[in-house]
Amino acid sequence: MKIGILSRNPRIYSTHRLVKAAISQGHEVQVIDPLRCYMNITSTKPMVHFRDELLNEFDAIIPRIGASITFYGTAILRQFEMMGVYSLNESTSITRSRDKLRSLQILSRSDIGLPTTSYAHSTKMTSKLIEMVGGAPCVIKLVEGTQGKGVILAETAKAAESVIDGLRQMKAHFLVQEFIKESNGCDIRAFVIGDKVVASMMRRAKEGEFRSNLHRGGTAVPVELTAEENIVALKAARALGLNVAGVDLLRSKNGPLVIEVNSSPGLQGIETSTGLDIASMIITYIEDNIRMQQIYPG
Repeated sequence: MKIGILSRNPRIYSTHRLVKAAISQGHEVQVIDPLRCYMNITSTKPMVHFRDELLNEFDAIIPRIGASITFYGTAILRQFEMMGVYSLNESTSITRSRDKLRSLQILSRSDIGLPTTSYAHSTKMTSKLIEMVGGAPCVIKLVEGTQGKGVILAETAKAAESVIDGLRQMKAHFLVQEFIKESNGCDIRAFVIGDKVVASMMRRAKEGEFRSNLHRGGTAVPVELTAEENIVALKAARALGLNVAGVDLLRSKNGPLVIEVNSSPGLQGIETSTGLDIASMIITYIEDNIRMQQIYPG
């Protein structure tokens, strides 16, 4: 197979690991910077160009599209889809997952446990937003934040009101969310490939921090999921239409709660903490799906 990886930098750990895994399994692989691509949009023969090269021979595309380039990156991915190329995660599923508000609405429809979340446009609703999530402390999140950026813990109602007022003045879109105290600064990343959770780790926030993201200095250790957590992780990935996903869970007194579903989950933390070769599992999943398409076309 010829596999394309949409990534801005081939030296990023996840991209490098996927390249290495693809080559070791006998495939040709090319890393493509989506921002250096351009498209020929036509009803007869849609094309993607990369610099001076025509990209028309790929069997599969692995999107590693950063949040800052979601719009253009998914447009390039969509063009490959129009050309009939298999995409590990489809463009519509990626855009769904990147919008925290939209993804939570979809997950709630699927009867998946979530922290109580409120959202409003009017400044007159500020106190109501805070009341809806059980008051302070509460968590305020930018709708399009990633890696713990744009996530604020407001210890008091007055602090929450100040943060909300500031975000509204910036015309930012944000959510107010229940603070799950019993999680003790820990969350669980369940790594889903297809219909299986292939690995899971518990991330713990560093001292003085409530965000457990590894990019914020958190630490990770392997963890065994409960049967309920396993089911919830699979349901969350399926609800958003993702074949590969990092589902982030909190352990609460009301059971597992999904806080985010990542459509481009990093490999470094999960491979380092568990010792598993997740990259090779992803390539094998692609092989299996391409094979199924060849057996059952259309």
